[in-house]
Amino acid sequence: MSAEKVAVVTAGGSGMGAAVAKRFAADGYKVAILSSSGKGEALAAELGGIGVTGSNQSNDDLQRLADVTLEKFGRIDVLVNSAGHGPRAPILEITDEQWHTGLDVYLLNVIRPTRIIAPTMVAQKSGAIINISTAWAFEPSDMFPTSAVFRAGLAAYTKIFSDTYASDNVRMNNVLPGWIDSLPATEARREMVPMQRYGKSEEIAATVAFLASEGAGYITGQNLRVDGGLTRSV
Repeated sequence: MSAEKVAVVTAGGSGMGAAVAKRFAADGYKVAILSSSGKGEALAAELGGIGVTGSNQSNDDLQRLADVTLEKFGRIDVLVNSAGHGPRAPILEITDEQWHTGLDVYLLNVIRPTRIIAPTMVAQKSGAIINISTAWAFEPSDMFPTSAVFRAGLAAYTKIFSDTYASDNVRMNNVLPGWIDSLPATEARREMVPMQRYGKSEEIAATVAFLASEGAGYITGQNLRVDGGLTRSV
């Protein structure tokens, strides 16, 4: 079994997920990246890791990611669950199909890989799972209705998971980004932020890396806002 630590990143081909994968590689981790676009395979090749083209909405693709990672590296120390973008519409115009899509994109994107990978961490008696959520999980915005609804559910899932597996030294936390530079920038959104700027994907990656580190070893079940003070009062 390899002595090197191993990080798995889903939806890691671009944006915050790619920044996270790069940060872990820079920190000396072996990385495995799942991406539906193929960009994850290219990035993994650059980083000396494993890339799998597939969907975090497919249990088969996620199982393949876990299997090839364990076959090559022998362990999984960190799982980072990133996501794409779900449906957006006025609240009463969101169809059943769109709500189900939002469930897949924003909640089951965590539940599926956790169900597959967490048992390995439990057997190791160590592991950290970090989910990239949203600053609007607790103070929802009508700009992102399906994200806000299902990521509020993610907060509950995270607390239950943490209660269940804390004694196995397996931790789960959520990072709640605000306006980040992987999103289209507008002046109105920038002015909403007390720091008067968009956050950097690298800042999210640094937060994720901290939550995976030994320095965060006593942190579990938490939701950490990284939003320039946008939701400071809630």
